[in-house]
Amino acid sequence: MKRQTAIFFYVLSAYVVLQFAWWGYHLIELSQELAEDGSTSNQRVLMIVGEGSVFFLILLLGLWKIRSSIQKDIKLSQRQSNFLLSVTHELKTPLASNKLYLQTLLKRENLKRDQQEELLEQAITENKRLEGMIENILTATRIENHRLELNFENVALDNEIKRIVETWSRERTAVQLNLQEGIVLRVDPFVIEVAVVNLLENAFKYGGDNPTIEVYLTKENDQTIIGIKDQGIGIPLKFKDSIFDKFVRIGNEETRTQKGTGLGLYIVKELLKIHGGSISYSHNEPRGSHFKISLPHAQ
Repeated sequence: MKRQTAIFFYVLSAYVVLQFAWWGYHLIELSQELAEDGSTSNQRVLMIVGEGSVFFLILLLGLWKIRSSIQKDIKLSQRQSNFLLSVTHELKTPLASNKLYLQTLLKRENLKRDQQEELLEQAITENKRLEGMIENILTATRIENHRLELNFENVALDNEIKRIVETWSRERTAVQLNLQEGIVLRVDPFVIEVAVVNLLENAFKYGGDNPTIEVYLTKENDQTIIGIKDQGIGIPLKFKDSIFDKFVRIGNEETRTQKGTGLGLYIVKELLKIHGGSISYSHNEPRGSHFKISLPHAQ
């Protein structure tokens, strides 16, 4: 139970005890005065009924608040369970793959040079995926513990995004770029890279067999906008408000085929919040997802 909810619960409990004691006192007094003055007793009855009504409303509000908190805790517990399942799977897969690649190299001494290089490249790719997942977990931990320090510098965003996308595309897929030139912003390059890479990975995972991904950069009023669009399956409407929560992943963890831990969009949202920016989701036309990063011009 969260600290705020716990305090509210204890205050409500103390109020219930005091209120019952107060009612008991007045009822004893009222019973003694019934025979003495009928008009005064009626006023006391009305006062007690009024206080009882207020108490009842406060009690209902408290119960609703506690119920909401319990439901949130249950959902968080379920997401944490899914997170543990996905992390277990995500850790085992690259480790098992690398073990197989190394065993193949050891046992098959007659492999040609190009075959050896292919196995080594596959092992490096799996290692990078494992490294990226661990880095996401560490970043999420630093965010929660408020230990993430930003290092701002003036950055030409078109060049920075082009560099990030080109590096990512070498091992994934081609990306269409539509970048407005001349936008220089005081940002932390780490935040920009983490945000763009996580959104590209998301578009790649859910973009279908031949994903079509577009990254654009533009200005809108007093905001700089970085957008990532894909033509994939999109996100169901009921998940639209929760996709940026921690550990949230769409579908059943035991049957899901897409890789991930449910931390990517959460990390993007929290990093941008610390950075003074924000992220939003909308349906892409004619299909797919459209994520929009908004950064204020003045940092």
